[in-house]
Amino acid sequence: MANKNHGKTFEQAGSGTSQTYPMQCSALRMNGFVVLKGRPCKIVHMFTCKLVHLIGIDLITGKKLEDLLPSTRDIDVPNVVRQEYQVLNISDGFFSLLTSDGGTKDDCKVPNGNIGNQITSAFEDGKDIVVTIITAMGEEACIAFEEGSE
Repeated sequence: MANKNHGKTFEQAGSGTSQTYPMQCSALRMNGFVVLKGRPCKIVHMFTCKLVHLIGIDLITGKKLEDLLPSTRDIDVPNVVRQEYQVLNISDGFFSLLTSDGGTKDDCKVPNGNIGNQITSAFEDGKDIVVTIITAMGEEACIAFEEGSE
């Protein structure tokens, strides 16, 4: 039998894992993760009766989001990955990070606000900086850092 390609080429292949998985609203817990209005969020308040009132903070933007759902309904929960990287350099608002396999990662933005200012200041003072990067639904953000010695 002839192999028919039908003019299709595949330049990338993913691992096949989904960015989210379903969970019943009644099974959600405080400080867990949930997708609210299409955004990955951490649950900060949750009120349950016949309906579940969810209040979450967007993991990437920090914005507050809310939703009201029946307790028996399934809702998406994001697959969240948390990794730590050593900062090699900060340039034009982006980190240059050392990965666990010895390579570099140069596509992560320095966060705005107080945490970004603290990281930049500590780096300029010659401190060793380790940042915590959280990844969910194809987006990532720096959420914390630790200072080492000079």
